[in-house]
Amino acid sequence: MRIGVYGGSFDPVHLGHLIAAECCREQAGLDRVLFVPAAVPPHKQDRHLADAADRVAMLTLAIGGHDAFGVSTVELDRGGVSYTIDTLGDLAIRHPQDTLVLLLGPDSLAQFPTWREPRAILDGWEVVAVERAGLDDVAAVVRDPALADLLGPDHAARVIESRVRMPAIGIRASSLRAAVADGGSIRFRTPRAVEAYIAAHGLYRER
Repeated sequence: MRIGVYGGSFDPVHLGHLIAAECCREQAGLDRVLFVPAAVPPHKQDRHLADAADRVAMLTLAIGGHDAFGVSTVELDRGGVSYTIDTLGDLAIRHPQDTLVLLLGPDSLAQFPTWREPRAILDGWEVVAVERAGLDDVAAVVRDPALADLLGPDHAARVIESRVRMPAIGIRASSLRAAVADGGSIRFRTPRAVEAYIAAHGLYRER
């Protein structure tokens, strides 16, 4: 099987995450997409996240009924700062007969040279970038000197050719957290079950 590895804090998961995953499943020819919530994201170590159990519960509710979507707690089980190179290695052991495909949003792609062992990731696994219509340009991102130097012409061409296109969904988890803290609505920005979970458990009521 081809398994997409979709990491993030998912704090909370929203419709933009789900639409991106479905576009990747279809356009990248994936049999399964694993949502991998981070324990401590390397680039967000100064921000408090909702409890791991709550983020997993919301993800489970969000993907309910989609047979090709799953949640992996590999980073939460490992604890500490969540480095993708470690996650891919752990998942490769758990899925020895499968092909793992790392799914990257445009922000993550731009930051990729700052990750731990990015060259090892490129050498060991396929990388697929997501491009939001009218908002992102993967071809422009890979021309950034640091990323272009890391990728080299062959990898750069593959990333551009294999990019996944999705609608411009302008939803950010930070805006959902802010709306809840202000007593506003998050209807139609996250699945109804996730909205209900957030309300029932009193999440994000304080900034």
